[in-house]
Amino acid sequence: MCIDYTSLNKACPKDLFALPQIDQVIDSTAGCELLSFLDAYSGYHQIKLDPADALKTSYITSFGAYCHITMSFGLKNAGATFQRCMQKCLLPQLGSNIHVYVDDIVVKTKQHLRLLDDLKETFANLCEYKVKLNPEK
Repeated sequence: MCIDYTSLNKACPKDLFALPQIDQVIDSTAGCELLSFLDAYSGYHQIKLDPADALKTSYITSFGAYCHITMSFGLKNAGATFQRCMQKCLLPQLGSNIHVYVDDIVVKTKQHLRLLDDLKETFANLCEYKVKLNPEK
């Protein structure tokens, strides 16, 4: 289901939290022996909305009135909010063996013998914040 949040988005101030420059993320992988790519499963829907804000996402269907209780695609600041959350989850690794671009995570392994250690560290950090990954990707 796609909901038009144009009016709500106009009323919301822009979150100026910057997304990483994708070319810098790509450049940072130079010299790595292995790269592992992970995807946060239904990323935005893993972020709970404040109940007062959830009411602002209300919509009506032929089956009744509803509102989102988790962050929905189409909200003005969803990308910035999710990026901030992911960076907080992976802060211990950020810039050394991890880069995050919204719901995409690249684990950079400089020496192939470190692959399992890098992945264990990543999974532990994600697990601490209950971030779910998409096993299909």
